[in-house]
Amino acid sequence: MLSIKNVHKRFGDVHAMNNINLDLGPGLFGLLGPNGAGKSTLMRTLATLQKPDEGTITYNGTDIVSKPDVMRSTLGYLPQDFGVYPRMSAEALLDHIAILKGLNDKTQRREQILSLLRSVDLFKHKTASVATFSGGMRQRFGVAQALLGDPKVLIVDEPTAGLDPFQRQTFLDLLSEAGEEKIIILSTHIVEDVRDLCPDMAIIGEGEVIARGAPESLIDKIRNSVWRKKVEKDQVAGLKEKYKVLATRLLMGGVVISVLSDDIPEAGFEKADPTLEDAYFAHLYNFV
Repeated sequence: MLSIKNVHKRFGDVHAMNNINLDLGPGLFGLLGPNGAGKSTLMRTLATLQKPDEGTITYNGTDIVSKPDVMRSTLGYLPQDFGVYPRMSAEALLDHIAILKGLNDKTQRREQILSLLRSVDLFKHKTASVATFSGGMRQRFGVAQALLGDPKVLIVDEPTAGLDPFQRQTFLDLLSEAGEEKIIILSTHIVEDVRDLCPDMAIIGEGEVIARGAPESLIDKIRNSVWRKKVEKDQVAGLKEKYKVLATRLLMGGVVISVLSDDIPEAGFEKADPTLEDAYFAHLYNFV
């Protein structure tokens, strides 16, 4: 169990984390929020790369702020910006990281490395320098290093950035397969990643947890209250002044506007089945 209690973190006048409280058990947990919401600050704090200003974080009852090695010994971490050593091949760098993680058996270490390289579709590039990899390839390499050593806690921060649809699905499948016994925290601003993968989630904005629950339960809170209509671009500003607008989407020269309302906003709007994206914006904008 990973328990986060009353955690605060400030950077000057910026309150990056404001009284964060979360209890996480094994399984996939989605942390959804816009850029700048405090997600990466929380991930770095959980990875023991920085200390909170206030509050406690415990893993299986042990305070990881005062005893960070307890977390580090069982952690897999993919940060938002993953750096690499220059002039090292993918296989050699994974071997180096595996040794640092305490994988001392050379045969088992090599088997795991080659298996992970196949899983992230980098096996044919195993002798190439990681420094020459494209952004998507480097992200896939980061996934492989995070999974080294069968970590019991896995933190991935914006993991599908730079991946094409096939690579994204491959990565989500890897997380799904690993998720039953591990605590996996998926931090992202991409709603589809959470919708497709996580049975439990939280929405974070301006350093605060705004909502917590299963995606379907968050959607249920706005069921029968989402309306959509295709309008002209010059109508959008006026509608935003009158209604609780969740989102707008360009479509064939017009704009599809989504509104939260108990009753039909005006003629032409049709009731729509709510999505997790609708629920996300409804909570983020404090409409519910």
